[in-house]
This record gives sequence, structure tokens and C-alpha cells, in this order.
Amino acid sequence: MNNLTTNQIPIPPHFNPDKVGEVWRVPYQECAAAAETWAKQHNIQPSASDKTRICLLLIDVQNTFCIPGFELFVGGKSGTGAVDDNRSLCEFIYRNLGTITTIIPTLDTHTAMQIFHPIFWVNSDGEHPTPAATNITPADIEKGIWKVNPAVANSITNGGYELLEKQAYHYIKQLSQDGKYPLIIWPYHSMLGGIGHALVSSVEEAIFFHCITRQSQTQFELKGENALTENYSILRPEVLIGFDKSPLAQKNIKLIKQLLEFDAVIIGGQAKSHCVAWTIDDLLTEIKQVDATLAKKVYLLEDSTSPVVVPGVVDYTEQADAAFMRFTEAGMHIIQTTELISTFI
Repeated sequence: MNNLTTNQIPIPPHFNPDKVGEVWRVPYQECAAAAETWAKQHNIQPSASDKTRICLLLIDVQNTFCIPGFELFVGGKSGTGAVDDNRSLCEFIYRNLGTITTIIPTLDTHTAMQIFHPIFWVNSDGEHPTPAATNITPADIEKGIWKVNPAVANSITNGGYELLEKQAYHYIKQLSQDGKYPLIIWPYHSMLGGIGHALVSSVEEAIFFHCITRQSQTQFELKGENALTENYSILRPEVLIGFDKSPLAQKNIKLIKQLLEFDAVIIGGQAKSHCVAWTIDDLLTEIKQVDATLAKKVYLLEDSTSPVVVPGVVDYTEQADAAFMRFTEAGMHIIQTTELISTFI
């Protein structure tokens, strides 16, 4: 059976758009029963029968980025960006339940002692850098403005402070040489085991509803656990090789291969200027190494993602828009959540 139905499935009555910006417990058993009933009412078939295999890749749709008041809320230009994005995203999932084969949510996953968190660094007075307002460059280390906190070496390199210093300096130099953003010290965020790490409740409910309705296991992908590198993209960390030429981290080869095998990949999430853009850029790099025309099967959900904007401090809107322009020039498509998948695939 072809899964590209042209009939729009209504949005289930349990969805409350006013709760998208809140944190609450998903009632799984009740939701599962409703999903099975919904599938029967609307003749939604199991995903195993799909002739056209469509992946929805959702980048970091987590409380830490998407709920006002959490650590790195992505407000975008409007100030309510991620909340508005997720309201649209939930509706897109529900309208296209019978078409989306697999949903892959990524989860930014951190612990306290990582290279981009304040505790990792100290100045000559033993003070930590101010998060979200501090970038660390090779020159900062060379001048002694910032140095690795000796106390964290016990947890990260079994007490090997000199080793940790060399790696941190190499990492920051590599970022500069590769033309990437300098090391940004972020607030503690997406902390493993914490509420900020969890998916936004309304999105989690929509994903779970899809899982039961289509009998398609949600595939969760974690990133960012490595203490010595950032990992904006789900496909690869910022730096792969350590100062001693040994592997520091690895690309997500399995996921790259899987994405390239889908008939279509739809991408949304947060933030447009960082983790979403990095992921798409890495996917495009992999596509070009195989067959540049494969870019045509990638669709970017423009109204489900917002750039990082801190009024009066930083605004990445232009960078995000420029990246999306580059992606479309490579053959990818920009779409809206109001469109039915069957109308563009």
C-alpha cells in the first residue's frame, strides 16, 4: 500500500496547542489506546507496508531549548520561536500520521564537566567564565586569560592535567583552523537525567502517538556526551582527532547510512542557526561524497525551527538564513508544516 495519502488526517482531540510551552507527563497508556482507535477510524496502516519510506528527523526538541525559562530557550526574532515552532510541528505530525514512516528525535546530552561548560575553565583568580557571554580562543589560552581547571582532570583524564591542557588547546585551535565558531561557554544545559534533557511534552506525545498508530518504533539518537568536543550535529562532533593524532570521537556512520537510504528525509527542530544547520551541513557533505542529486530528497521544515537570538547580545538570524539558502542551492527543499507531505513528495 502506498503511504502517500492525499487525505488530510484530522488533528486528534487530545492535542492542546496551549500546552506546547509547558512541561507535563504524557499519559502513555491512555495515549496508546487512543492511537490504536485512531488508526482504525482513519485506516492508518502499519509503517512496514510503506512503499515510500519517509523519515522525520527532529533535532533537539528538548525542554532545555524549547520551554521559556529553561537554560537555552530559542526565542528567535519573535521571542516565542520554539513554542510556536513546536505547535506547528505537532500539527504536522498528526496531519501526516499515515505518511511518516520513522521519526528520529535527537537528544543533546550533557554532564557538568564538559569543555563548553563553566566548570571546565578558570582564570588566574580561580573564577569560571560567564556562560553565554564568553568565547575562548587560542590567544586567550596563550595569554593565560583562561586555563583548564586542574580539579576537573581527576574526573576526565584520571588526573592527567597536562594531557587535558594539551587536548583543550588543540581543540580550540582546530575550531579556529576549520573556520568554525570559537568555543562558546554555554550555561549548563541538556543535563543527562534532568528535566531539561527530556523532549517537549507535546512533541513527545505526538511522537508516541505516531509510534503506536503506525507501529513504528521511535528511534532516539543521543549526541554530546563526549567531554572534550562539542557536538552540534547529530552526524559528527566538531573535532574528530585529538592532539596526539588519535581518534577523539567518531561520526555517526550508522545514522548517516540510514538517512541516505530513506526515500525522503524531513528535518526540523532547534536551533536553526546551530544544531539544525550543522546537521544539515554534515548531511550535505555526506551526500556529495555519494551522489549530489540525493540532496533533492531532503526537505527542511522552515516554520518548525528558529535561530538563536539574544536581544542586544547576539542574533544569528542572518547566518541561519544564509545556511538554508546554501542548502536549497544544493538541491534541498524548503517546506512549511501546513503542507501535506503527499503534495511535495
